[in-house]
Amino acid sequence: MKMSYAFAFTLFSVTTVYAEPIDIGSRLELFTDGFLIESMNGDLTQVAQQPTPHDVIITTDEPWEGNTCAYYTIFQDGDIYRMYYRGSHVNEKTRKSLHPEVTCYAESTDGIHWTKPNLGIIEYNGSKENNIVWDGIGTHCFVPFKDTNPNCSADAKYKAISRGRPQGKKGLYVFKSPDGIHWSLMKDEPVITEGAFDSQNLAFWNPHTKQYVDFHRTFTNGVRDIMTCTSDDFLNWTKPVLLKYPGAEHQHLYTNAIRSYDRAPHLLVGFPTRYLPKDSQVEPVFMSSRDGVTFTRYNDPIVPRDAPKDRQGNRSNYMVHGLVEIPAEPGRMSVFATEAYYAGPDTRVRRFSYRTDGFVALQSGQKGGELITKPIQFSGDELVLNYSARKGGAIQVELQDADGNPIPGFSSKDCKPLNGDSIEQVVQWKNEGKSLKNLSEKPIRVKFLMNEADLFSFQFREKQ
Repeated sequence: MKMSYAFAFTLFSVTTVYAEPIDIGSRLELFTDGFLIESMNGDLTQVAQQPTPHDVIITTDEPWEGNTCAYYTIFQDGDIYRMYYRGSHVNEKTRKSLHPEVTCYAESTDGIHWTKPNLGIIEYNGSKENNIVWDGIGTHCFVPFKDTNPNCSADAKYKAISRGRPQGKKGLYVFKSPDGIHWSLMKDEPVITEGAFDSQNLAFWNPHTKQYVDFHRTFTNGVRDIMTCTSDDFLNWTKPVLLKYPGAEHQHLYTNAIRSYDRAPHLLVGFPTRYLPKDSQVEPVFMSSRDGVTFTRYNDPIVPRDAPKDRQGNRSNYMVHGLVEIPAEPGRMSVFATEAYYAGPDTRVRRFSYRTDGFVALQSGQKGGELITKPIQFSGDELVLNYSARKGGAIQVELQDADGNPIPGFSSKDCKPLNGDSIEQVVQWKNEGKSLKNLSEKPIRVKFLMNEADLFSFQFREKQ
């Protein structure tokens, strides 16, 4: 049985006055923050969505795995999906490790059914018939990615970052691989040394800023926190700075699961796992950023500790570092979360799914409401919306000049109401053939009038 969750969260954002119109070109824009919003009135709120839970995709039941397997990473690589995770097990009473930590690998052709291949690389208890890809320095939280830097060398097509301790020095070491299976250190010393690192520290190539970016754990006044730094070559990094969450409560944030959003690379989305010291449990929340430092963070959990079941164990609810599309589910994106950590005898990973772009909804109730953007400039000759209208609900769009006056032919009265549900619906006006192309590159405002509807994203683009 499928279940879905949608709760109103408190939104924290920064209001900035722009003297010049914001040039959005033809890029996709989501409502994960307040960056483009000038005003929002009536029965209208930004609501962070909870993904729909599905089945468990993997259980860590091999002898080299166990009840503290953690720090999973999932990404799509051509026709296959790759998964990396820590294999480890502890005595439930003494909390002492029962075997050395190793880095394990699994793969899938559909993102739903996963196998653990016998790789024949690392020996464990006298045999190489296992799915272990790395042991030694870095097994505590080994986080790989496929490097999309166009200047990336063939022997470093895949890269990874990981904490050195308990075997190496304090800090983050970096690794490379030509195939995602066979790994080697890029440097014998840690490349980032300021921080705490006992978490899923991660790095990736940001196609928008054209830099490598890292997000790792630290402490601020005794509270778990997140730092970031950048690099041009993956070896030399800038001094780390703390992330900012204007207006948000200072809370323990364990893993961060931050990534560039592929459909809108100028946006970063994150699923930090909040630690609750009172009962030593965790729960993921959602946040987003445009600069990689200042994040809009929502307060309530996106995967509650009781959703859908068996998630009440100690620290059993970490978000996996991964966001992928599944062929069997067009129009949706899959994320993953762990369960049964420490509870044993194994851990599990469960799949969840979002509507495409559906992290946050601009949501209207029965009374309706309206949102007006700051002055923007766009390119293209059509406007498409990702939205869902409940029974009796609708969305209409008005284009205004920079002073807020309706543009003839593009007023809300001229707009054909959008009903139903669509990931990509073209907005139409009854304007006797007037073209959006004539407004392209000129300062305008967009006014959304909504009732009983959710709006997730919009995009100006060339006609398809």
